[in-house]
Amino acid sequence: MLKDKVVVVTGAGGGIGRDFALAMAAHGARVVVNDIGASVSGEGRDTGPAQKVADEIQARGGHAVANTDSVAGWESANRIVQTAIDAFGRIDAVVNNAGILRDRFFFNLSPEDWKAVIDVHLNGTFYVSRAAAPYFKHQNAGRYISMTSTSGLIGNLGQANYAAAKLGIAALSKSMALDMAKYRVTANCIAPFAWSRMIGTIPADTPQQQARLEKLKRMESAKIAPLAVYLASDAAQAVSGQIFAVRANEIFLMSQNRPLRSVHRAEGWTPEAIGEIAVPAMRAQFYPLERSQDVFSWDPI
Repeated sequence: MLKDKVVVVTGAGGGIGRDFALAMAAHGARVVVNDIGASVSGEGRDTGPAQKVADEIQARGGHAVANTDSVAGWESANRIVQTAIDAFGRIDAVVNNAGILRDRFFFNLSPEDWKAVIDVHLNGTFYVSRAAAPYFKHQNAGRYISMTSTSGLIGNLGQANYAAAKLGIAALSKSMALDMAKYRVTANCIAPFAWSRMIGTIPADTPQQQARLEKLKRMESAKIAPLAVYLASDAAQAVSGQIFAVRANEIFLMSQNRPLRSVHRAEGWTPEAIGEIAVPAMRAQFYPLERSQDVFSWDPI
C-alpha cells in the first residue's frame, strides 16, 4: 500500500514506534527511523535503538535510515524531516509517536516534569508536523498520523501532564486536518492500547493493578500498525480529522466534543437560577469522573 512512499516515524526505536516502522517498510515505504534512545522518562541518549531498527528493515530487504534528533526542538525537528529529503528525496507521511512519561499526582507534579512531557508530546508533534508542512503543501499530498491517548480523551490518575499533551495533540491534529485539507493532506489520531515499556511503568502494587497489567500484556503493539499503514496510504484520502483507538483486535472511532444539552431562560440567568434550574436540567448528562479502564471495562478481544 505504501510503495515508494517516504515515512518518518518518531520514537521508532522500540515498542509501538518500531512496529510502525517495520510495518511501513513491509508495505513498501522508505522509512526514517527516528529515536533519541532515551529512557522512558526522557533521560539519556543512545544511537543504538534507531540504528538497530533501520538495520532490521534493511536486513528484510527494505529501505531505512536512522535519525537521532529530538522532536522537542524546532531546529532538531527540522533535521528529522531533512533526513527524509536527503536520503530519499521526498516525504509523504509523518507518524508522531515519540513520547516520555513522568507520572505524578497533580499535587506533586513539578513544573519541570510538566514541561518535559509537553515538550516531547505536544510541542514535538507540532514541530515535526510543521517542518513537513511545506513539502506536503508543495506536492499537494501528505499524511499526518499522531498518537493521542485515552488518558487525555477520557482520563487517568497521575497523568495530568501526559493527558493534557495527548488531548492537545487531538486538537492540533484536527486543526491540521482543517488547515491542510485544500492541499489534499490528511491528519488523524490513534489512541493505542498495547503493552510497551511506557505502559510498564504503571504501578502494580495491588491485586487490581496487577490484573489490569496482565490484560495490557495481552494487547500486542503490532496490532496497531495496520491502521497506521492504512492511514498513511492513498486509500485513506477521504479519512481526515478522525480519532481512532486500537485495542488488540478492536478498532474504535472515538467521539469528539459536541453539545449534549442546552437550557434557556427568556429573562436570562442569575447564579441562583443556574443552581436551581440549569444544573438540575443538565445533571443527567454530566460525565462521571471516569478513567480509561472504567470506560473500557471489558477484556481485550
